[in-house]
Amino acid sequence: MLNKFPVWKYLLIVAVLAVGFLYSAPNLYPDDPAIQISGNSTAKRIEQSDLDRADRALKEAGIEVKGLSVADQGKAGLLRLVKKEDQLPAKDIVRKALGEDFVVALNLAQTTPDWLRSVGATPMKLGLDLSGGVHFLLEVDMEKALDARRKVYEGEVKTLLRKERVRYRSMPEQAGAIQLGFADEDTLEKARSLVRKDFTDFDLTTTERSGMQVLRLTLTKAKIAEIREYSIKQNLTTVRNRVNELGVAEPLVQRQGANRIVVELPGVQDTAEAKRILGKTANLEFRLEAAADASKASTEAFEFREPGRPPVDLERELIITGDQVTDAQASFDENGRPQVNIRLDNHGGDLMSRATRSNVGRSMAVIFIEQKPITKFVRKMVDGVEQEVAVPSFAEEKKIISLATIQSPLGSQFRITGLNGQGESSELALLLRAGGLAAPMYFAEERTIGPSLGADNIAKGVDAALWGMLFVSLFIIAIYRFFGVLATIALGFNMILLLALMSLLSATLTLPGIAGIVLTMGMAVDANVLIFSRIREEIANGMSIPRAIHEGFDRAFSAIIDANLTTLLVGGILFAMGTGPVKGFAVTLSLGILTSMFTAIWVTRAMVNLIFGGRDFKKLWI
Repeated sequence: MLNKFPVWKYLLIVAVLAVGFLYSAPNLYPDDPAIQISGNSTAKRIEQSDLDRADRALKEAGIEVKGLSVADQGKAGLLRLVKKEDQLPAKDIVRKALGEDFVVALNLAQTTPDWLRSVGATPMKLGLDLSGGVHFLLEVDMEKALDARRKVYEGEVKTLLRKERVRYRSMPEQAGAIQLGFADEDTLEKARSLVRKDFTDFDLTTTERSGMQVLRLTLTKAKIAEIREYSIKQNLTTVRNRVNELGVAEPLVQRQGANRIVVELPGVQDTAEAKRILGKTANLEFRLEAAADASKASTEAFEFREPGRPPVDLERELIITGDQVTDAQASFDENGRPQVNIRLDNHGGDLMSRATRSNVGRSMAVIFIEQKPITKFVRKMVDGVEQEVAVPSFAEEKKIISLATIQSPLGSQFRITGLNGQGESSELALLLRAGGLAAPMYFAEERTIGPSLGADNIAKGVDAALWGMLFVSLFIIAIYRFFGVLATIALGFNMILLLALMSLLSATLTLPGIAGIVLTMGMAVDANVLIFSRIREEIANGMSIPRAIHEGFDRAFSAIIDANLTTLLVGGILFAMGTGPVKGFAVTLSLGILTSMFTAIWVTRAMVNLIFGGRDFKKLWI
């Protein structure tokens, strides 16, 4: 019989629409603006008293708090606010009230009911332009990158001279040059020939100082440029890996200029965790404990991370650094204490083997390097009014996490102990696994894209979508009458399925993405226009109404497929080659094409079949 679907098709359509309603429903529950609090380190726990202290500070400032909660077994605390415009001032107030032991960041807290979340239904993620978020500008300290590389080279040069039994005296660096003192010119010449043979990245010069012959090793301009380029590329890769480890959706991580990296994170993400991870250098240095008779010029005192232990003098000469770590995994030792299993690259393994082979019985220290956030409040004139402004910065901290006796020569695999709990071992392993930083990074700029601006963009985008849907619906109803009403209903189903699909796929909605949704409305109705026009033509040619409906859907099918496939191809190219906003537009356009083909061909025909199938109509309202 014409214009009849089998029962399974009707059931399939109902099931798809039901799933669409279910998974688009979370978008009806907007997120609460929130302030998230976490510790500077994973060992720091958030207590209810900390949240109460922050709550009192906000209430004294006249900011209304909707609720307080401690999450993730004390790793984070959340203060839900009533008004989005209160987020920025609340952040500064809480940071000032809690002090330097906490990281305070903006966030959005979900309000989706538990029964929806239990089936995996979550709202769409919103891009930075819609939800607001954080923009970080990280600056790579190139001078420290050069200093670190010079220290490694200095250690290798000294090892070579000791191996060849050339006596030298360590001297402090001067103007970026490694300096070594020798008793006479013959010894200096021997040392210069050895260094020139094995180290081609130095310009060698000699001078005389205090009766000693001094050999100066200065990195060539080409090598300095190479180190700078490597540092920014390595840090860029490391930041991307760290953001990926954090599971941040649709982040923007890209290079800016010679020594800066831009990181943008949507407001729905755990920005406190990201800020703490990105802000840490999390590098390592391996050094030998200084001998009792070592000169002060060749040693440096370091404190332990554990309180109560006296400082220890270590050699200034480095064995290896954390950028030679290729893998790191957290585990436990035989006594159940946390440790990190380290794997080095070939060069790092050779250096470690060479250093430990000749120093069995001596102690080797592992130094953990991190950037500690410091916030200073200074009074500045803002718009003619003196205000207290928060100025964030970072201070480098180097402390010993492990000092152990070398029992036997080490190679490319060994372990680090002496960590403060499983959380710290996991975090250290994550940071090293993501890639060691070639140089420290500082937050040169932290800019927040306010949620109020995002809310304004959402409001305008929704208004544009509603007006677009209204005018499209009026047009299609005016031209095709009752069939236009059916097309409008199918268009509504199409929007629901599109929202559900984007939520299921965790796609990020951006402002250009809203433009893609509006364009999808026209594309969806275009398929119905082809079908309805074909039905009109068949009726005008004298065909019966049931046969005209059947032929209209069947013969327009190939044209609809061709038109949508070409558009889908363009959407795929935009997604593959575009970045940022272009990708957001491509995602909604491509998904909208898929849902519109289903609603225009299956859903519309199902409604037409239910109304006109098996009935003999003399006139059709089309």
